[in-house]
Amino acid sequence: MTAINVSSTEQHFQQNIAIRQFQLIADEPTELGGTDNGPTPTELAFASLGSCKAITLRMYAERKGWTLNHVESDISVEQIERKYHVSVRLKLTGDLTDEQRKRLLEISNKCPVHKLLAPGAEISTYLA
Repeated sequence: MTAINVSSTEQHFQQNIAIRQFQLIADEPTELGGTDNGPTPTELAFASLGSCKAITLRMYAERKGWTLNHVESDISVEQIERKYHVSVRLKLTGDLTDEQRKRLLEISNKCPVHKLLAPGAEISTYLA
């Protein structure tokens, strides 16, 4: 299991994040009292969603022998009545049939981070 350490700093809301050999910063924008030195924890979570979908699709396409050259995830998030509404637009580049693209869309919704976030958010994923 991966150990993750998060510790506060002297910069009000800023947090240092250590994951394996990586060092990250999370913070809040200045209008919320932070110093805006890094993405917010929520932004990191939704960036994880886009990353997870892309990695899951690359792994699946490789196993199937499909030509998936590039995956781009554009994520927009809106909070309505304390529930997140997340829209993920996937742009898939490669020599893919319409059936393969449709299957990759289905597979993207099975990534671990989608499964983690979905119970508390409405996530819509579609192809560009």
